[in-house]
Amino acid sequence: MDLESVIHKNPIKEESWKHVLVLAYQSLGVVYGDLSTSPLYVYKSAFAEDIEHSDTNEEIFGVLSFVFWTLTLIPLFKYVFIVLRADDNGEGGTFALYSLLCRHARVSLMPNTQLADEDLTQYTMDETAAINKRNVGSGLKSLLEKHRVLQRVLLVLALIGTCMVIGDGVLTPAISVFSAISGLELSMSKEQHKYVEVPVACIILLFLFALQHYGTHRIGSLFAPVVLTWLICISSIGIYNIIHWNPHVYQALSPYYMFKFLKKTQSGGWMSLGGILLCITGSEAMFADLGHFSQLSIQIAFTFLVYPSLILAYMGQAAYLSKHHTLETDYRIGFYVSVPVKLRWPVLAIAILQAVVGSQAIITGTFSIIKQCSSLGCFPKVKIVHTSSKTHGQIYIPEINWSLMLLCLAVTIAFRDTKRLGNAAGLAVITVMLVTTCLMSLVIVLCWHKSAWVAICFLVFFGSIEALYFSASLIKFLEGAWVPIALSLIFLIIMYVWHYGTVMKYEFDVQNKVPINWLLGLGPTLGIVRVKGIGLIHTELVAGIPSVFSHFVTNLPAFHQVVIFLCIKSVPVPHVAPRERFLVGRIGPKEYRLYRCIARYGYRDVHKDDMEFENDLICSIAEFIRSDISEYSSGLGSFEDDTKMTVVGTSSSNSEGVKISDDNQDNNSQIEGTSSELKEVKPPKKVKKRVRFVVPDSPRMDMDTRAELVELMEAKEAGMAFIMSHSYVRAKRGSSWIKKVVINYGYDFLRRNSRGPTYALSLPHASTLEVGMIYHV
Repeated sequence: MDLESVIHKNPIKEESWKHVLVLAYQSLGVVYGDLSTSPLYVYKSAFAEDIEHSDTNEEIFGVLSFVFWTLTLIPLFKYVFIVLRADDNGEGGTFALYSLLCRHARVSLMPNTQLADEDLTQYTMDETAAINKRNVGSGLKSLLEKHRVLQRVLLVLALIGTCMVIGDGVLTPAISVFSAISGLELSMSKEQHKYVEVPVACIILLFLFALQHYGTHRIGSLFAPVVLTWLICISSIGIYNIIHWNPHVYQALSPYYMFKFLKKTQSGGWMSLGGILLCITGSEAMFADLGHFSQLSIQIAFTFLVYPSLILAYMGQAAYLSKHHTLETDYRIGFYVSVPVKLRWPVLAIAILQAVVGSQAIITGTFSIIKQCSSLGCFPKVKIVHTSSKTHGQIYIPEINWSLMLLCLAVTIAFRDTKRLGNAAGLAVITVMLVTTCLMSLVIVLCWHKSAWVAICFLVFFGSIEALYFSASLIKFLEGAWVPIALSLIFLIIMYVWHYGTVMKYEFDVQNKVPINWLLGLGPTLGIVRVKGIGLIHTELVAGIPSVFSHFVTNLPAFHQVVIFLCIKSVPVPHVAPRERFLVGRIGPKEYRLYRCIARYGYRDVHKDDMEFENDLICSIAEFIRSDISEYSSGLGSFEDDTKMTVVGTSSSNSEGVKISDDNQDNNSQIEGTSSELKEVKPPKKVKKRVRFVVPDSPRMDMDTRAELVELMEAKEAGMAFIMSHSYVRAKRGSSWIKKVVINYGYDFLRRNSRGPTYALSLPHASTLEVGMIYHV
């Protein structure tokens, strides 16, 4: 099944209610697994600062008031009603906001951008962008475009949010599983419990990460029922506790109790905010997973099911605790103490399943964001395995999975309690939200073209709330909050070093590319013997001839009869339509048989397997050869000198284009079986395994075009060799010591331990040729 066609067909513009409700149900297991797990540990983390209950219940009512208004203002108002509208062609997340900003203002630091990218369907901006150019955002746009320092700050801000999401991927499974199995403490002594809790948590985590390579779709059908059962369970228990213990607990929903709480508890109450903010952990998933569902389905699921269920659960716990002031606050104030005794074991089983579902969601989200970073040149190339041919976005990254597992086990064994795990997770969660708030304020001005006052109000209102929680989390630096900071710092250094090295390497390629006059001086034979086959040269350049080609030609006496300079580049859009996948052009005159092909991918696109990509590549070049350039006048863009590029889609996207047919039958049967509407370009009869181009009926093909197609087909039959540079990147003499450390050690280490170009991963070693090059950047 062609996954690209599934992604790009946009099945419904006006969604039926039935479809919306189905998506809302399915979103429960993917989007809300983490958020729904928070009742397990919020109260225990909030009262970890030795805040004692009093008969007036001001403490417990104050915490409930904070939980209610935090859930209402951040997930409901900010995310559901505002942030979800800032989608990037249906996609969400930190990089969706960043790509929106990159398209509305030229702030992207990606080096290989082209004017042709702006002609992509998903690159096109809304009509108001052209109408409102003179609004208040024009000054901000000019400021960002003129100052490269501000562009770097914007990139670093996006990377900080990304790094904190990765840190959350380490901490959320640990605290979710640890809190779920804490129910065992009610059936055994405290001494026994501390020896059982950590081993059981580690076993569950090992099992969870070991299952990742099977893919979410294998067990995904269980996710939504588990979360739905969990929500029904906690809301029902909440209603029971409200009715049975304290029906007047609804009074705590008044914001007045927040002020009473802070006034009475003072610094202890302020520090407890770090535990209270855990009630919104997982809220970012509503935006990050927007591409898998629809805006309306996520809004319905949260507003009418998740939000009321969580509020009832927290109210029920508060009602129970308001009548039980003698509980040991550091031991028995957790979720399970408010569960009726007869239901504790079934609830424990559901809670463990719920913790696994919540952990699965954040792990999958971490894989997705790593893929986006890698696509945009901000993370070393890693092996990406698509675990489902039907469901977009379900991927598995082995290196990241095992790294997350080791880090998760390390923090679980090191901390051994939900207090420090909660401190660490809280800081990661609130930092991501602060980054989203900052980027959203820019989106409001630059993309939505609203008044600067609207953006300032958004930034001040939500930013002040999140800054309050951030300060409460940061004060616990030595009590666990240092973990996400340390993890984020490590990943941020990796990302920025890789991005900096990539940009420097590209600039070196641009400065040392071979002039077209040198190529023309060699003549059609390039001054060497042209042997049968296709030489596929991987390059990052979108214009000009890479120096690796001249290095190869200078040192070897032969080269392939057809040469293709292939550039696989990412563009700041979520998806590139298959019909716009390739940009194809010539380098030099026709008889040189030199082509440039740029394969464009969005940051959420699925890369095809090698054989399918190879066929699409050859078909795109054949279609370029067959078609008259004037037919693509709207897709042309001047390159350098005599080179122009034409937009050509994949073979699956263009039913009227050139197709490849492999045949082992004799020539006569092939000719007889050919439709009258099609023409064949056939190889010589002596070749046993025939490859033919099947082209649609078109105006009469001239002899030069037919000869060029025949030569391309013969080269395809002879085989393809993948040629890439094996680069050694070194800092120039006279560079600062910081640059020498970053390039000579940091970037060099990452480059040697990262994957090669995507297309080369599965090629036989006999078909791959590396040419050594030294880059002095």
